Amino acid sequence: MAYYDGVSNMVAIEAHALEKEYATDGQPVRALRGVHLAVPNGAIYALLGPNGAGKTTLVSILTTLLAPTRGTAQVAGCDVVAQAADVRRRIGVTFQEVVVDGELTGRQALDFHGRLYGIDGQTRKQRIAELAALVELSDVLDRKAGTYSGGMKRRLELARGLMTAPQVLFLDEPTQGLDPQNRAGIWKYIRHLRDAQGITVLLTTHYMEEAEALADRVGIIDHGLLAVEGKPADLVRQMGADVITLAGQGPVAELQQRLSDTSYISRATHHAIDDNARLQIGVDDGERRLADVIGLAAAVGFRVHHVSVNRPSLGDVFLAYTGYALRDE
Repeated sequence: MAYYDGVSNMVAIEAHALEKEYATDGQPVRALRGVHLAVPNGAIYALLGPNGAGKTTLVSILTTLLAPTRGTAQVAGCDVVAQAADVRRRIGVTFQEVVVDGELTGRQALDFHGRLYGIDGQTRKQRIAELAALVELSDVLDRKAGTYSGGMKRRLELARGLMTAPQVLFLDEPTQGLDPQNRAGIWKYIRHLRDAQGITVLLTTHYMEEAEALADRVGIIDHGLLAVEGKPADLVRQMGADVITLAGQGPVAELQQRLSDTSYISRATHHAIDDNARLQIGVDDGERRLADVIGLAAAVGFRVHHVSVNRPSLGDVFLAYTGYALRDE
């Protein structure tokens, strides 16, 4: 039975008016502009955003690697600035880049990590055995990590992040570069951690299907602000039963206003792509409303170059709020 029921009042990660400023080449940069965040205890939370949106900065603050300029944040009940050491004892972190020493065996990598955190020998031995079984590395634990496949290295990093029995686990792009089979395996382990042990997980990802498959809640960050958050299904539902996408040229603001005033349209957003405008239009019935929508475009002089109709997805939500399409890179 899952620990997270969707309505828990217990908060594992929270941020209030979090800001981060720094200078690049003498020019001020506002990486975070007042982020408010609350992740329930025992939930899987997926943080999405285009490059430069503030994801890495936010995670770095929550894991005590950076100090905020203004605002406060707590992880597992501890302030990330005033109680940084306490936060570090309560979290596990895996980074986007694999940082396993290839000259160490899997067992040594886990054992050394446990030693760094002052875990006694008997406990280290027990946890290594349990975690190796969890991520299915028991048979290769005494091989050098440099001989592991990409998927095995990712699983070893996940096990290492769990050596300290964390209350909160941060995963930065946990399946980047993995094939679909290995990716599905990592998803299985993450779900098990949430369901069986009640660990809170915050992950960043560029894979829409990963966020939809794993996350209890999704947050989309852009320009240093949390643009929207909620359950994936709820965010998709708000887009409408179908999404009509128009690309073309013309008076896009006038067209968007006309669309927004139309009863069967739930939302209409537009973004500039090169010399064209791209509009996402949520409607109650795509096939039935398509001709009407094209007629509205023609009526204001908007020239349609491309049109499509599809069921909405989390990718459509992302595009509506950021103007960027996530790519599997």
